[in-house]
Amino acid sequence: MKLNLQILIKVLAFQCLALLCASQDFDFFYFVQQWPGSYCDSRQSCCYPDTGKPASNFSIHGLWPNYKDGSYPSNCDSGNLFDASQISDLKSQMQEDWPSLACPSSDNTHFWSHEWNKHGTCSEAILNQHDYFSSALLLKSQYNLLQMLESAGIQPNGQFYSLRSIQRAIEEAIGYTPGVECNVDSSGNSQLYQIYLCVDSSAGSDLVVCPILPRSKCGSEIEFPSF
Repeated sequence: MKLNLQILIKVLAFQCLALLCASQDFDFFYFVQQWPGSYCDSRQSCCYPDTGKPASNFSIHGLWPNYKDGSYPSNCDSGNLFDASQISDLKSQMQEDWPSLACPSSDNTHFWSHEWNKHGTCSEAILNQHDYFSSALLLKSQYNLLQMLESAGIQPNGQFYSLRSIQRAIEEAIGYTPGVECNVDSSGNSQLYQIYLCVDSSAGSDLVVCPILPRSKCGSEIEFPSF
C-alpha cells in the first residue's frame, strides 16, 4: 500500500509539472489584426465570405503564442483539433470580427480551424477552445485600432502616411509600441496590412511591451487603402 501511494504521488507530481511546463511553454501572445483593404488590394486579391463583404474595419487574424526570441510553437496537439460546436455561441460575433478573405469564398470555419489547430493548441494549458476565441474577441472590442488611427487624422482613404505617425497614434492610445506590417498593393506600393499588439501569457486583457516586433516590410511612407 505504501509503495502504491508513493507511485501515485510521483505520477501526480509529474502530471502537475507537465501542466506547469505546458502553461509556460511560451512567453507572450501576439494579437494580430489585419486591414481588409490591404488584404484585397494585392496581386492575390480576395474573396468575401458567404456572409458578404466584411465591415470596413480591422479584423482579427489571430492570437499567437510566441517566444521572446521571435520563434513560436505550432500545431501542439493533434488530439484536440477544432470543434465548431464548442464556439457556437460566438459564431455570429466571429463572423463579424474574424472573417476569412481567402479564396474561394467560405463560411469562415476553415480559417478559424487553422488558427486553433496551429496556434490555439499551443495555449490549451491556459485556454480551451472557447476561451481562446472569446479572449481574442474581447481584445478586439477593447482595442479599436481604426478609432485610434482616425482620432489622429489617419484615415483609410488611399492616402499615404508616415510609418512613425501610425505607430505613434496607437502608442499614444495604448501606451505600447505596436508592430506594423505592410504588404504591397497591385501597383507596388507599400500599404498598411497588419498591426501586432503583445498580450501577457495568460491572454487576459493586459497588454505588455513587445519583447520582439515582427519585421515590418514597410517603407517610411505607407498607404492606408479604402475598403
